[in-house]
Amino acid sequence: MRRLWLFAFGMIAGLGALRYALPIVIPSGSEGPGGRAALKPFLPAVWEASPRPGPSLPLGMTGPKLSSSRPHSVAKPVAAEPIWSDRAAAVGIDFVHFNGMSGETYMVEILGAGVALLDYDNDGDLDLYVVQGTILGAGKTWKDALTPPPSSALPLTDHLYRNDLMETGHLHFTDVTAQAGLAGGDYGQGVATGDFNNDGWVDIYRTAYGRNQLLMNTGKGTFVDVTARAGVGDARWGTSATFFDYDRDGWLDLYVASYIDYPLAGSHACTSDAGFVDYCLPLAFKPLSHRLYHNRGDGTFEDVSARSGIAAAPANGLGVIAVDADGDGWPDLYVANDEMPNQLWMNRHDGTFVDEAVARGCAVTAEGRATASMGIVAADLDGDGSDDLFVTNLTNETNTLFLNDGHGLFHDATLASGLGPPSLPFTSFGALDVDYDNDGWPDLLTVSGAVKKIEAQVQAKDPLPLKQRSQLFHNLGGGRFAEVAGLAAGPLSLARVRRGAALGDVDNDGRADVALTTNNGRLELLVNGVKTVGQHNHWLGLRLLGDARHPRDMLGARVAARLADGRVLWRRVHTDGSYLSASDPRVLFGLGPAGAVTEVRVLWPDGRSERWTGLPLGRYTTLRQGSGTAVEGKP
Repeated sequence: MRRLWLFAFGMIAGLGALRYALPIVIPSGSEGPGGRAALKPFLPAVWEASPRPGPSLPLGMTGPKLSSSRPHSVAKPVAAEPIWSDRAAAVGIDFVHFNGMSGETYMVEILGAGVALLDYDNDGDLDLYVVQGTILGAGKTWKDALTPPPSSALPLTDHLYRNDLMETGHLHFTDVTAQAGLAGGDYGQGVATGDFNNDGWVDIYRTAYGRNQLLMNTGKGTFVDVTARAGVGDARWGTSATFFDYDRDGWLDLYVASYIDYPLAGSHACTSDAGFVDYCLPLAFKPLSHRLYHNRGDGTFEDVSARSGIAAAPANGLGVIAVDADGDGWPDLYVANDEMPNQLWMNRHDGTFVDEAVARGCAVTAEGRATASMGIVAADLDGDGSDDLFVTNLTNETNTLFLNDGHGLFHDATLASGLGPPSLPFTSFGALDVDYDNDGWPDLLTVSGAVKKIEAQVQAKDPLPLKQRSQLFHNLGGGRFAEVAGLAAGPLSLARVRRGAALGDVDNDGRADVALTTNNGRLELLVNGVKTVGQHNHWLGLRLLGDARHPRDMLGARVAARLADGRVLWRRVHTDGSYLSASDPRVLFGLGPAGAVTEVRVLWPDGRSERWTGLPLGRYTTLRQGSGTAVEGKP
């Protein structure tokens, strides 16, 4: 019966004209579940319900009811200075991406690359790992490129930069690529981070056009390629990946998205509407099936792609994020596919998944159109306690916002949110939910760069005529956003061919910083230094680690912070999402000017729940599973 009901819902959602004609209702934070009724099987009784205007649904068995008090009339802030400044060169980062353009119009050249913010040496600050490209074609070297790399980029390998903040007290990075034993590989695309062997040291999974690689952190400042032993090699075109514990056994499993079957032999040139040679679109090639690897807990993985159901639906995958879409306590997977319907793989709790994206309303837009989906955000964007979905798309498609009703059913709220028309001219890749002013509401950052040549830039003889500016959208509450432009946008206003985006607090000051990759250009490290917006807002930073058996970042944990004014803010521990990139696993709560946290509740991936009180503001605190007060009641 449930399947029939979901199918009926999906059919209605897929009728583009009908859905477009119906009014779109955006919850103002007064509707919703604050962790939602669907969490009942997995969440014991929690805080007493707090009064707030309008109807609400309880959290767990007794609730808190989410207070989303920001009115629709809140105006976007006006900053007298840029929110971020690019400090990459000033702090010792000189990475230049090389895409290997040689005049062959290979699609691989225009899609990368990813970047990761991770604490590889466990010293309490975020280091930086960035993926490099290479030349394509038999017998060619970097000297055959139309735009050869600068000498500082040689040899062509991924780079690891160690953050020296904790040692020196100043933000500065040292290139430790050689010391770390990073020797390069096939044409790099993306990066995922997670501690797959539960030894307390974060590992790296690198995707490529060619062989993907699992790089194990030895804990001694070096990495070892254990791909073959672990059984997670794949010589096809890999894009985004995520570590997540789909069976809740305490070991991180691995999902790897793949793109298209793209042999280099033969012609790869297409013709643009203006008549010049251009890059082809993905639908000209066969999509690939994706991979799901189950962690055996002994350093090896089993390929369960077929048994789990994942391999049954090949698609042009570019982005992936693990998120508990329906609040049942088990991680699901949302996959952004290029010009094909997106997939929402619902976890059946028995090692299998079923794609319910159509039935749940997040496969296509309200008009029934599949988009060129690339980057993904999964976060509570409207303050109702459930994770919504935001997807970046191609020029003339707009980006898409799917709001979650709290039970894993989504509706396309793009038009009413204000996110649609401003994004129409842009092809956006990386996407982040970033509370840049620490007011407690996740804002949205999208980074852009075209994939079809821009005629004006071609006429100007730009060697890579794909440059566009990027965008920041301020969260107004109630599911509405307004673009932050002008001086406040700072470096985002500069036209680049940006791709990957990773979020993290690189200087540990409680303000969100961003690392961005530029195709065939320099990496940007945007450090948040704005003083005129959010200068009086408090913050709480948390790192969530497992117990002695699993001393790693507990990816998939959900964290709720109850404020003194009755509001409850929800965040999720994750490194995945965005595009080809991996972010800081720590949780950062912006609390606004009067923020005071009365209680923090952690819902661990294994279903247990703990609470903490009296946590200090304005600093990062580590919470280990088992060190809090256990909540009565079990699933």
